[in-house]
Amino acid sequence: MSVGVERASVKNRNVMKEDFADAYVTMPRHLYKTSGFLKHYLDRQRSLSQCLYSTVPTCKNLASNKRRVFGASLSLFTFAAAVIYAPTVQAEAPTEHDGQFQPTTFRLDEVRKHGRNAEEKWITKGNKVYNITDWIPGHPGGEVILRAVGGPVDQYWNIFTIHKKQDVYDILDTFYIGEVDPRDLVDGRVPVEHVDDPFKNDPKRDDRLIIHSARPFNAETPAEGLNAYITPDDLFYVRQHMWVPDVDEAKHKLVVELADGEEKEYSLDDIKRNFKEVTVTATLQCSGNRRKHMTEESRSTNGLQWDAGAISTAEWTGVRLRDVLKDAGVPIDDLPQDIKHVQFVGAEAYGASIPAAKAVDPLGDVLLVYKMNDKPLALDHGHPLRLVVPGTVAARSVKWLNRIRVSDEESPSQWQRRDYKCFGPNVAAGTADWDSAPAIQETPVQSAITALRDITPHSPRDGKLLQVYGLEEDSIAVEGYSFAGGGRAIIRVDVSADGGRSWQQAELLPPEDGAAKGAKAWAWTRWRWVLPRAQAGRCFVVKAVDEAYNTQAGEYEANYNFRGNLTSSWHRVGYRAKV
Repeated sequence: MSVGVERASVKNRNVMKEDFADAYVTMPRHLYKTSGFLKHYLDRQRSLSQCLYSTVPTCKNLASNKRRVFGASLSLFTFAAAVIYAPTVQAEAPTEHDGQFQPTTFRLDEVRKHGRNAEEKWITKGNKVYNITDWIPGHPGGEVILRAVGGPVDQYWNIFTIHKKQDVYDILDTFYIGEVDPRDLVDGRVPVEHVDDPFKNDPKRDDRLIIHSARPFNAETPAEGLNAYITPDDLFYVRQHMWVPDVDEAKHKLVVELADGEEKEYSLDDIKRNFKEVTVTATLQCSGNRRKHMTEESRSTNGLQWDAGAISTAEWTGVRLRDVLKDAGVPIDDLPQDIKHVQFVGAEAYGASIPAAKAVDPLGDVLLVYKMNDKPLALDHGHPLRLVVPGTVAARSVKWLNRIRVSDEESPSQWQRRDYKCFGPNVAAGTADWDSAPAIQETPVQSAITALRDITPHSPRDGKLLQVYGLEEDSIAVEGYSFAGGGRAIIRVDVSADGGRSWQQAELLPPEDGAAKGAKAWAWTRWRWVLPRAQAGRCFVVKAVDEAYNTQAGEYEANYNFRGNLTSSWHRVGYRAKV
């Protein structure tokens, strides 16, 4: 029997949970200062909105009212923001005609004046006009919404269908300022121009990937990819926050911005020609890997419900970040006090940062990468240039890299300041103080079972394996991966065949093609355990130990966090013997 990762249906709501929901339900802290009543009322609504998108039994009593509860919470939040910060709109006051309220109307020429370069930014949806100036800084998709300002948003939301929810409509309604003048309507509607689909350049993916969302595309590595030391390129897990940008390799530029604002620009040819090429074997792991297990074993979590396949390993080839920073003018051997972080931005607007000490560490192996497994980077994995930060959560390894900035503060992006953080088991989504928690960098020790199969001496292939372990009867082969962040090597993997009551040590398998490349243990360690079938119970369990003697917790509740990040408790897999 082989243990695969359960194939999940494509549900765009998962993307809402991971990349959008938190940003919509977390109120800026300065709004608390407006009034005690507002604070009390918003806190009450926030406590209700904890259950958004939840399907666990504890939330079933609210299931039928999710839309109403979430919409009310969002409306209150955005109404408060709109009341406090809404800009003054220069327009004629609404009028009353035959006892009927007549809304303010705007000509489309006026709407167009409030585009990307205007101080106030407007959109239309249907025949209504909205001033979204104050929404843009908190928009979960970043400045992507600027594509639509000055005109209709409808065609963009037909592409980004995540917006087609009553909850989002409730937010938009709080920014309503009037109607489109009837003289500009065609057949009673605002004329809508065709817009390009930003997902049109997304590459074709391997059908074996286990898809969690289609737009943006998120899929994990299937069991067959997890059972190899180097993950095949087409089975390497894919984590996208937006679309795959259309980047021309010949024209692509990387800009390095120093603390004083001075910039230096590099082409891809400059990078390849002027710096020493380095190859490092490194595992990348999504912070949400195994989130599904935390949901199943503890409570509901917000985000894509990854199984054990949001992790993969490759050989990455490029140049050292520290060498490029030095060439750009950064004193890497004696960093000044005002350089504490190095920020990175991708072509699709994703942003992240790492501590400057990690960026310039000669043993840190942080690379600007242009090859993966000795081939040019695939589109899904950052072609033509990406960052790889070994031993660190994959959210910091920015793809389609086009800007580096040295700074005294971390990246201002929501992916640095909000999404990838952990809180205590008692903290709910609506009450989290995001500024109080550090951004995830290094990851904890991890392990998982990726294959569990019956083997018999009657099979020539199985017979050879049984001989290695000195067995002659029907047996079970258990395999998996183990990994620790920070370059800490795995020194032991403990496996149990009876749910954790007794333990044996698994064999740690060497890399398939010799020693892994890099200054530290940046790649996972594969392991195997073979035991007689008669000794197997109904549940196999695995836990790993790294060189600092860090190990995995047995239960999930103690490490629960509402985002489901860094799930690393014992991995359990049920077993039923063949009859």
